[in-house]
Amino acid sequence: MRVSIPYKYICVEGNIGTGKTTFVQMIRSEFNCELILEEFQDNPFLPLFYKNKERYAFSVELFFMTERYKQLQQKLLNRDLFQEFTIADYSFVKSLLFAKNNLMDEEYRLFQQLWQVLNNPFPKPDILVYFHRSIDQLELMIKERGRAYEQLIKPEYLLAIQHTYFEYFKNILTFPVVIIDLHDINFVADRSGYEAIKHIISREYLPGVHQVSLRM
Repeated sequence: MRVSIPYKYICVEGNIGTGKTTFVQMIRSEFNCELILEEFQDNPFLPLFYKNKERYAFSVELFFMTERYKQLQQKLLNRDLFQEFTIADYSFVKSLLFAKNNLMDEEYRLFQQLWQVLNNPFPKPDILVYFHRSIDQLELMIKERGRAYEQLIKPEYLLAIQHTYFEYFKNILTFPVVIIDLHDINFVADRSGYEAIKHIISREYLPGVHQVSLRM
């Protein structure tokens, strides 16, 4: 029996290398839905950032935020009513969270002011799904997908990103956040993993944080 998704706007978040983009593409292949994919490869500052964080952090985050804004403005504010729902492999708050982790205090305060202005027209997600994996597993997945500039990412950076997300989730009271611990599940090779995640997001949740551990 085909699973029904009860949400109109779904954001799938997670640390670097968790499988967000792959999952939302798999959902799009099954459902009549609007797909929003982050266009991170167009950011010319990203390879430079991993070599020299202090010098390029503001440039990389500002570029990401403006590109996300343009994309979400086009997709979210002009939604196709014939699509069942919209699913994205990021939320606009990702810009703020990564900036908080990467920028100096004065830079972050300026960035936060810009983000708040740009964020105003966007709806909150009906559900935010966070893919969680251990740092060791993330390192393995980053290595396997083979993007040269990502091989410079240190485990301490991944841990800091994870901590920033979890701190943000503590204050979410207006929509559900579902943290799914994927452990070492490869939901591409093992279709049952994909089906299990899909069933998790087909449930209805109250606002606030919910944690699910997925072991196959």
